[in-house]
Amino acid sequence: MKTIKDLAIKDKNILVRVDYNVPIKNGKIESDLRIRASLPTIEYLLEHGAKKIILISHLGRPEGKPDKSLSLSIATTALKKLLPKVKIDFCPLPSNNAKLDIPKDAQVILLENLRFDPGEEANDKKFIENIIKATDADIYVQDGFAVIHRAHASTDAVKHFLPVYAGLLLEKEIINLETATKNPKKPVLLIIGGAKVDDKQPLIDKFSKIADQIVVGGKIAADGYKSKDSKIFVAEDFDEDTEGHKLDVGPVSTAKLAGFITDARTIIWNGLLGYAEDPAYATASTITAELIGEHQDATTIICGGDTTGFVETLIETHPHLKYSLVSTGGGATLEYLVGKKLPGLEAISK
Repeated sequence: MKTIKDLAIKDKNILVRVDYNVPIKNGKIESDLRIRASLPTIEYLLEHGAKKIILISHLGRPEGKPDKSLSLSIATTALKKLLPKVKIDFCPLPSNNAKLDIPKDAQVILLENLRFDPGEEANDKKFIENIIKATDADIYVQDGFAVIHRAHASTDAVKHFLPVYAGLLLEKEIINLETATKNPKKPVLLIIGGAKVDDKQPLIDKFSKIADQIVVGGKIAADGYKSKDSKIFVAEDFDEDTEGHKLDVGPVSTAKLAGFITDARTIIWNGLLGYAEDPAYATASTITAELIGEHQDATTIICGGDTTGFVETLIETHPHLKYSLVSTGGGATLEYLVGKKLPGLEAISK
């Protein structure tokens, strides 16, 4: 696929699909991982002389109508703190056939939540065409990895109006996931946690042919998940609360998992191993995150919203931990790993 490194950028207006669907609590961003992940692409475009960079994203599920609590103005504030030397402005979505009133000195402009208009999720060609005309965009850059599994206007319909190139975040995600599925360093270890076995079973099935070892923990294991596959180890002991609820993988199974991590050269982790919201039951997940982050000889991929959030929080107090990829994708990552076609990826110029 073609990336922004294949582009002549100077003096061009670049429309960039980012993913600023960040978690918000009490009017504050809880994790700015996805905003920070967009910075390499923005900085690359600025360094190579882009005339204007217009960022577009969604936030939450406003169901096609404005919702002040889901305004992307909050992301604009965060972006200004991360890029203090860059002139950044915020603009509403354009009206039909109207040019956006963009300040001449603005280098980066973030538009309002795409999902405030029903055209985004309806994959409406006229909706995205209107944005392109309003911004005088010359080139479209897809850098919202977490949404490429959706056939929406900003991921799919846009290909009818502009050439689509991959941003640096999207490229990084795909390269790492491609390496893990197509040409992984052996041994390959897949760690599965979380609560919904229906979400994780396709990943287990896919990696039963690729992985040398699969470990299942979390509520899935606590609820009695079983497998006849000899390469699948299901946690056997658990830490329980006073009422007997199995809320974390126990020390014996955690020690066995630690051995698998040490031996592995490709590690994919999706799903927390316990009820990590309570520090008392975050032990297995913490040990796993630390061992993976210290394993610099392996390709290490962290995916799934709860897992990436947990790891990002841990990194704040343990900055020495390093991972090949802390994926910004949730459903997109899972669908890519199991081999599904993703509309946003198919739209990128080959």
